[in-house]
Amino acid sequence: MAKQVIGVGTTANDNTGDPIRDAFVKVNANFTELYTDDAGDVNSIVAGTSIAVSSATGDVTVTNSAPNATHTGEVTGSGALTITNNAVTTAKILNDNVTHDKLENRYTAEVAISTRTGTVAFDFSAGSSFKIAGDLTGAYTINITNYKKGQVVTIYPLKAQSVTLTGGSGTGVFNKVAGVNYDNTATSILQIECVDDQAANPVFFYSIATFAADSTI
Repeated sequence: MAKQVIGVGTTANDNTGDPIRDAFVKVNANFTELYTDDAGDVNSIVAGTSIAVSSATGDVTVTNSAPNATHTGEVTGSGALTITNNAVTTAKILNDNVTHDKLENRYTAEVAISTRTGTVAFDFSAGSSFKIAGDLTGAYTINITNYKKGQVVTIYPLKAQSVTLTGGSGTGVFNKVAGVNYDNTATSILQIECVDDQAANPVFFYSIATFAADSTI
């Protein structure tokens, strides 16, 4: 229905405007359409909600003391939302446009390591790769913390000193892949995969290889 405008005449009391009854028929019709078409909007203004209009700018501010709905399914909660374990699949990442930037640091970030001697904590929740500032200056122990099963981490460069691996509240279980040993006279890269993230003695598989800058395959 188009808006029904009440005729008010040309001048006061010139008897050309709408009779009182006709005018209020139009008023009722206009309000009926408003409440019918915008019932959801009208009903959404509930207790705890306030609306303020700035006299200076005209900005409208809506304040709701309890704005959160309860969500169900893979994402649950009514305040802070929680994603169900094992719900984020490759298909979900692709179909829901979850980009690389949305992933946490343990899968995307590189961490700079400045300490080159002694026992150094490598926090696997902070990055997927760790870059050491230069050649090692003393015997080196890589102490792995905050690891997760299925996580693969790269550590480089390693050179000039002996290297030991530890992890968890015990020493961790480390299995070398293939038969290549660490050669501390060459620049090496270490890759570690966590296959069991228990607290005491987590299990890791690792491989070590030398590398050099070379754009020719």
